[in-house]
Amino acid sequence: MSADNRAVLAIDLGGTKVLMAIVTRNGEILWRRYYLTLADEGPRAVLRRLTTEVRTAGAAAKSDNIELVGLGVGVAGITNINRGTVVTSPNLPAWKNVAIRDAISATSELTTFLINDASAAALGEHRFGSGNGLHNMLYVTISTGIGGGIILNGELYMGTDGCAGEWGHMTIVPDGPKCHCGNLGCLEALSSGWAIARDAVAHIKKDEHSSIADLVNGNIDNITAEIVSKAAKKGDRLACELVDTAANYFGIGLANMVNIFNPELIIVGGGLSKMGEMFLRPARKAIRERAFHLPAKTVHIAKARLGSNAGVIGAAAYVFEQMT
Repeated sequence: MSADNRAVLAIDLGGTKVLMAIVTRNGEILWRRYYLTLADEGPRAVLRRLTTEVRTAGAAAKSDNIELVGLGVGVAGITNINRGTVVTSPNLPAWKNVAIRDAISATSELTTFLINDASAAALGEHRFGSGNGLHNMLYVTISTGIGGGIILNGELYMGTDGCAGEWGHMTIVPDGPKCHCGNLGCLEALSSGWAIARDAVAHIKKDEHSSIADLVNGNIDNITAEIVSKAAKKGDRLACELVDTAANYFGIGLANMVNIFNPELIIVGGGLSKMGEMFLRPARKAIRERAFHLPAKTVHIAKARLGSNAGVIGAAAYVFEQMT
């Protein structure tokens, strides 16, 4: 079988959704499948569905005469890439030291590698997306949670255990709101999708008038960051204030990254990046005000090019590079 038929099965496991794809060495997606994580059912149920879907992907590859040479799993949370375990994950309840690599490889019989999902996305964007050709760049995903990845001198940097790039859990306000990780004042607890929704609900419970409540027909449990964004785009005062506050905190986090890494580019992906300049403009302002002048002037902020496919494309690239 020729090298053109070789591909990797890549999985992007998040707190809300699972994306599975068959990806070639040049980043082309040959097959793609999406389904809900249903993380509240616990790790055993999630792993059971994963292994079933892996078998489905294997059958699809075989029918299309594709040789799967490895499997890459990108997972949201603190991963130990050496042991192949998910140590803990704020957005995957009850995931404590889950040996996901061994569980999947036992079913697939493919050489399997584990990587943090945001690190995988960073690699995908660097190899095939907005960061292609750059030496030093950072990737930040901001959606339900906040995570990221680091490219230094053209290579993915993951730290000793694979935990580097957890931007969402840098402390911004020491006595701030409690984060899902258990700490206070994390960037994620101030700027993420769930943080924006939480603050919107709190304000509306105080009887503050806003079209946010109208967009969910008064059922405030259905308020999401996307709903707040829709209201803000229509000029709703409270929604605009919530987005601006979250974006300012996000910019403070980015300013810290700029001072530490002096990158050429920071790529912003994830669901909240769809807000565009409404969210990125206040963040850029915070960088200008708080980072040192030279690195602040050097860095560019750009939206991710690969969208929701960045994680699976990066996970596949990681496998190809590990097996070279």
